[in-house]
Amino acid sequence: QVQLVESGGGLVQAGGSLRLSCAASGRTFSSYAMGWFRQASGKEREPVAAISTSGGRTYYADSDKGRFTISRDNTKNTLYLQMNSLIPEDTAVYYCAAGRGVTEWRWGSRGAYDYWGQGTQVTVSS
Repeated sequence: QVQLVESGGGLVQAGGSLRLSCAASGRTFSSYAMGWFRQASGKEREPVAAISTSGGRTYYADSDKGRFTISRDNTKNTLYLQMNSLIPEDTAVYYCAAGRGVTEWRWGSRGAYDYWGQGTQVTVSS
């Protein structure tokens, strides 16, 4: 069982930055690949980025490449998402997720993840 708690969301102006964190409970954090998803109001939840268990491989949605950076610290059981050059279209609830079925071809699939956090709101004003 893994419990995930996101933090770091808030209101930011377009062009600004935010750093999201996801704290995981338990001693098995390093055995899970991790991902970030987001869900805007009235839209489907979509993948943002994912990272392998060791952090050696990362994956990004095309819309986020170059602006977002996913990272993890296995000594602190924490996942991060650094978001730069934010635009209003980035406004959404951001969720972190943990999974053992995450692969290069399935990183963006919700079914690859076993555990989800409760989400943190990110609002980007124009």
